[in-house]
Amino acid sequence: MKKLINDPENVVDEALVGIEASNHNVRVDHEHRVVLRAQPKDHGKVALVSGGGSGHEPLHSGYVGYGMLDAACAGEVFTSPTPDRIEAATLAVDAGAGVLHIVKNYTGDVMNFDMAAELVAAESGIEVETVVTNDDVAVEDSLYTAGRRGVGVTVLLEKIAGAAAEEGRSLVDVRDIAQRVNSRGRSMGMALTSCTVSTAGRPTFDLPDDEMEIGIGIHGEPGRQREKMASAREIAAKLVNPILGDMDFSSSPVIAMLNGMGASPLIELYLMYGEVAALLQKNGVSIARNLVGNYITSLDMAGCSLTLLAADDEMLRLWDAPVQTAALRWGR
Repeated sequence: MKKLINDPENVVDEALVGIEASNHNVRVDHEHRVVLRAQPKDHGKVALVSGGGSGHEPLHSGYVGYGMLDAACAGEVFTSPTPDRIEAATLAVDAGAGVLHIVKNYTGDVMNFDMAAELVAAESGIEVETVVTNDDVAVEDSLYTAGRRGVGVTVLLEKIAGAAAEEGRSLVDVRDIAQRVNSRGRSMGMALTSCTVSTAGRPTFDLPDDEMEIGIGIHGEPGRQREKMASAREIAAKLVNPILGDMDFSSSPVIAMLNGMGASPLIELYLMYGEVAALLQKNGVSIARNLVGNYITSLDMAGCSLTLLAADDEMLRLWDAPVQTAALRWGR
C-alpha cells in the first residue's frame, strides 16, 4: 500500500485540517468532525446538512458553501458519522427555518441521521425533515442497504435543494423539491480496480487485471456481475441501458453526470462521456446540463458511474443558480 498519509488511524482528522486550511469559505468543528460554512446562512432560511463516511471526497465536505450545504459530517472511512456529531451539525446551522437532512440510503447513515433528528427535536425543538437518496439501479439490496443505494443523485440533489433554500423557501418546499429530484434520478457504476482503505492496508476485494465489476457500490460492494474487460463503448452501454431500462428519460431533458470513482484520469472520463452522450442521443434522450469529473468517489478505485436526472424547468433553473463551494462553483 502506497498512500500520502501519516498514521492510518488519523487520516480523517488530518484531512479535515487540510480542508480548513485550503478553503477560507469553510470552518471545521474538529471535535465533532463537521465542516461548516465560514459565513452562516441568513436568518430565516432553511439549512442543509449531509454527511457520511469519508473516502468519497469531494462528497460531502466539498459541497459546503453558498448554494449547497451548510454542514457536512465526516465519519471514519466508509463509516457513518455518529448521531451526536450529526446533532451538533444540525444545531450549529439552524437559522430559524428548520434543517433538511440529506442522507444516502446506507443502513448506518439512515439509522444515525434518524437518531440525530430525534435528539434535535427532543432537546431543541428545531424542525428537521429528511430525504433519503436511493438512485442506484444496480441492485435492490446490498451489504450495506435495504433497498437501493444512494449514490450520484446525492450531488445533484444537494445542488438543487441548496438553491431552493437560498431562495428562502420553506422547509417543506425544500424537502419536496429534494424528493422530486431523488425520484427522477437514476445511477449505475462500474469498477476496474478495488479501492484500498488505509487502515486495512490491502484492496477491499480482488479483481483480476482482465476483469471488471459492473454495478459496483461506492464502498466496494459487489455489483450485478463480474465480466471480462471491454471497450469504453461497450462499458458505456452497460451503464446506460440499465438506467434507461429502469426509467423513461425521453420526455424530459436530463442533467447527466459522468463521475470518476477516484483513480481514472479525466482523459478517460471525457472519452466515456462521449460514448454515453452518443448512446443517449441514439435513444432519444436530450442532455441539458452535464458534469464530468470526480464528484462522488471511492478512494483510489478506478472506474466510473453515470447519473441521469430527468430535469423539469424548475430543476434546471435551480441547477443554474449561483453556487460557491470547493467542488462546484459558478454564477457568483
